Amino acid sequence: MQNGSLAARLGTTTHLSPLLHKARRLGLDAQGLERLALQRGCDYYRTDEPLPPATVSEREFSNAELAIALLNPALRYGSQTLRLGAAMLGAAGIAPTDIAVLAKWERCEAIVRYVAAAGNRFEPDNSFWKELLALLPAGPSPKSSVVPHPTRFVAMTGITRQGVKTVTEWIRPVALAG
Repeated sequence: MQNGSLAARLGTTTHLSPLLHKARRLGLDAQGLERLALQRGCDYYRTDEPLPPATVSEREFSNAELAIALLNPALRYGSQTLRLGAAMLGAAGIAPTDIAVLAKWERCEAIVRYVAAAGNRFEPDNSFWKELLALLPAGPSPKSSVVPHPTRFVAMTGITRQGVKTVTEWIRPVALAG
């Protein structure tokens, strides 16, 4: 996992992540974390392949923990993984303070700040992004060759009912019934 980690791609050291240890205790490796994000409503990234029901509840592993786990530098690198993490970061009901604390503990404040800045750019009226950015320390952005371009966190349309017009919408999990 060391050589293929996000941290290695960013040129930083990989730390021992308590959050990823917790995920592994629950049976979630990198692929399992991605599958859990899909099971929790990240339909935008889902293929037609049917998914089994989630085996890990939100009580056991919260959406905030899932978002940070997917954005964690200690996890193996994958642009899809980062996009799923960005989507989960935008999930309803997550508190910016929870994200900021987890990001600090997991040493992924720069990645979270990058995603939050993109969120603030595309959803300037969403107070979540502003609050989260205010809680995160300033610092350099991650290498642009490693992280997805901010436009990869949104769905864009070019033709609407009002005509040709660019409309962007943050990709986030859809609320699941039940």
